[in-house]
Amino acid sequence: MDGKRFCCLCRSSKPRTDKVLSWGQSLRKLLESKMGQLAFREFLKTEYSEENLLFWLACEEYKTITSNTQMAEAARRIYREFVQVDAYRQINIDCETRREITNSVSQPTLSCFDKAQRVIYKLMKKDCYPRFLKSEIYQALLETSEAS
Repeated sequence: MDGKRFCCLCRSSKPRTDKVLSWGQSLRKLLESKMGQLAFREFLKTEYSEENLLFWLACEEYKTITSNTQMAEAARRIYREFVQVDAYRQINIDCETRREITNSVSQPTLSCFDKAQRVIYKLMKKDCYPRFLKSEIYQALLETSEAS
Protein backbone atom coordinates (compact mmCIF):
# COMPACT_ATOMS: atom_id res chain seq x y z
CA MET A 1 0.00 0.00 0.00
CA ASP A 2 1.45 3.36 -0.92
CA GLY A 3 1.70 6.23 1.54
CA LYS A 4 -0.78 8.47 -0.30
CA ARG A 5 -3.52 5.86 -0.22
CA PHE A 6 -2.86 5.18 3.44
CA CYS A 7 -2.94 8.87 4.31
CA CYS A 8 -6.42 9.04 2.83
CA LEU A 9 -7.45 6.43 5.40
CA CYS A 10 -6.15 8.77 8.07
CA ARG A 11 -8.34 11.60 6.73
CA SER A 12 -5.27 13.76 6.43
CA SER A 13 -3.22 14.59 3.38
CA LYS A 14 0.10 14.04 5.12
CA PRO A 15 0.98 13.24 8.72
CA ARG A 16 3.62 15.41 10.35
CA THR A 17 7.15 14.04 10.23
CA ASP A 18 7.70 14.43 13.98
CA LYS A 19 4.52 12.47 14.65
CA VAL A 20 5.51 9.61 12.32
CA LEU A 21 9.05 9.57 13.75
CA SER A 22 7.64 9.40 17.30
CA TRP A 23 5.88 6.14 16.41
CA GLY A 24 9.32 4.60 15.94
CA GLN A 25 10.31 5.42 19.53
CA SER A 26 7.94 3.00 21.23
CA LEU A 27 4.78 1.00 20.79
CA ARG A 28 3.22 3.16 23.51
CA LYS A 29 3.77 6.32 21.44
CA LEU A 30 2.35 4.61 18.37
CA LEU A 31 -0.78 3.55 20.24
CA GLU A 32 -1.27 7.03 21.75
CA SER A 33 -1.87 8.38 18.23
CA LYS A 34 -5.16 7.71 16.40
CA MET A 35 -3.28 7.97 13.10
CA GLY A 36 -0.61 5.63 14.47
CA GLN A 37 -3.29 3.13 15.46
CA LEU A 38 -4.70 3.25 11.92
CA ALA A 39 -1.27 2.70 10.37
CA PHE A 40 -0.51 -0.17 12.74
CA ARG A 41 -3.93 -1.71 12.10
CA GLU A 42 -3.35 -1.62 8.33
CA PHE A 43 -0.03 -3.39 8.88
CA LEU A 44 -1.56 -5.99 11.21
CA LYS A 45 -4.22 -6.76 8.59
CA THR A 46 -1.42 -7.79 6.23
CA GLU A 47 -0.16 -10.21 8.88
CA TYR A 48 -3.62 -11.50 9.81
CA SER A 49 -3.17 -10.36 13.40
CA GLU A 50 -5.44 -7.32 13.56
CA GLU A 51 -7.30 -8.92 16.47
CA ASN A 52 -4.40 -8.10 18.80
CA LEU A 53 -4.77 -4.35 18.35
CA LEU A 54 -8.57 -4.50 18.33
CA PHE A 55 -8.55 -6.43 21.62
CA TRP A 56 -6.06 -4.02 23.19
CA LEU A 57 -8.17 -1.03 22.13
CA ALA A 58 -11.38 -2.70 23.35
CA CYS A 59 -9.72 -3.22 26.75
CA GLU A 60 -8.63 0.42 26.90
CA GLU A 61 -12.21 1.52 26.20
CA TYR A 62 -13.57 -1.04 28.66
CA LYS A 63 -11.50 0.47 31.48
CA THR A 64 -13.33 3.79 31.06
CA ILE A 65 -16.79 2.33 31.71
CA THR A 66 -18.50 3.55 34.86
CA SER A 67 -21.89 1.81 34.65
CA ASN A 68 -22.12 -1.78 35.93
CA THR A 69 -24.70 -2.60 33.24
CA GLN A 70 -22.50 -1.26 30.46
CA MET A 71 -19.48 -3.04 31.97
CA ALA A 72 -21.31 -6.38 31.94
CA GLU A 73 -22.42 -5.87 28.32
CA ALA A 74 -18.94 -4.82 27.19
CA ALA A 75 -17.29 -7.72 29.05
CA ARG A 76 -19.57 -10.22 27.33
CA ARG A 77 -18.92 -8.61 23.93
CA ILE A 78 -15.12 -8.64 24.41
CA TYR A 79 -15.30 -12.23 25.64
CA ARG A 80 -17.40 -13.40 22.67
CA GLU A 81 -15.33 -11.52 20.09
CA PHE A 82 -11.79 -12.17 21.36
CA VAL A 83 -11.52 -14.63 24.25
CA GLN A 84 -13.85 -17.59 23.94
CA VAL A 85 -12.33 -20.59 22.21
CA ASP A 86 -14.36 -20.24 19.01
CA ALA A 87 -14.27 -16.41 18.96
CA TYR A 88 -14.36 -14.72 15.57
CA ARG A 89 -11.19 -12.77 16.42
CA GLN A 90 -9.69 -15.12 18.99
CA ILE A 91 -6.53 -13.77 20.60
CA ASN A 92 -3.54 -15.94 21.42
CA ILE A 93 -3.47 -16.24 25.21
CA ASP A 94 -2.63 -19.13 27.51
CA CYS A 95 -5.32 -21.49 28.81
CA GLU A 96 -5.05 -20.24 32.38
CA THR A 97 -5.65 -16.61 31.41
CA ARG A 98 -8.56 -17.64 29.17
CA ARG A 99 -10.04 -19.69 32.05
CA GLU A 100 -9.69 -16.76 34.49
CA ILE A 101 -11.56 -14.47 32.11
CA THR A 102 -14.22 -17.11 31.46
CA ASN A 103 -14.78 -17.42 35.21
CA SER A 104 -14.93 -13.66 35.78
CA VAL A 105 -17.05 -12.55 32.83
CA SER A 106 -20.33 -13.29 34.65
CA GLN A 107 -19.29 -10.85 37.41
CA PRO A 108 -16.83 -8.59 35.55
CA THR A 109 -14.56 -6.01 37.12
CA LEU A 110 -12.64 -3.22 35.40
CA SER A 111 -9.49 -5.32 35.67
CA CYS A 112 -10.83 -8.66 34.41
CA PHE A 113 -9.02 -8.32 31.05
CA ASP A 114 -5.81 -6.75 32.39
CA LYS A 115 -3.68 -9.90 32.33
CA ALA A 116 -4.71 -10.80 28.79
CA GLN A 117 -4.20 -7.19 27.68
CA ARG A 118 -0.64 -7.25 29.07
CA VAL A 119 0.05 -10.54 27.25
CA ILE A 120 -1.21 -9.11 23.96
CA TYR A 121 0.71 -5.85 24.44
CA LYS A 122 3.95 -7.78 25.03
CA LEU A 123 3.24 -9.91 21.96
CA MET A 124 2.71 -6.81 19.80
CA LYS A 125 5.78 -5.09 21.28
CA LYS A 126 8.12 -8.05 20.75
CA ASP A 127 6.73 -9.42 17.51
CA CYS A 128 4.55 -7.13 15.38
CA TYR A 129 5.86 -3.68 16.28
CA PRO A 130 9.48 -4.26 15.11
CA ARG A 131 8.17 -5.60 11.80
CA PHE A 132 5.83 -2.63 11.48
CA LEU A 133 8.80 -0.25 11.71
CA LYS A 134 10.40 -2.05 8.75
CA SER A 135 7.15 -2.32 6.79
CA GLU A 136 6.31 -0.57 3.53
CA ILE A 137 3.39 1.12 5.29
CA TYR A 138 5.56 2.83 7.90
CA GLN A 139 8.38 3.58 5.47
CA ALA A 140 5.92 5.16 3.01
CA LEU A 141 4.50 7.31 5.79
CA LEU A 142 7.99 8.46 6.73
CA GLU A 143 8.71 9.38 3.11
CA THR A 144 5.47 11.20 2.50
CA SER A 145 5.13 12.93 5.87
CA GLU A 146 4.99 16.69 6.03
CA ALA A 147 7.86 18.56 7.67
CA SER A 148 6.86 19.88 11.09
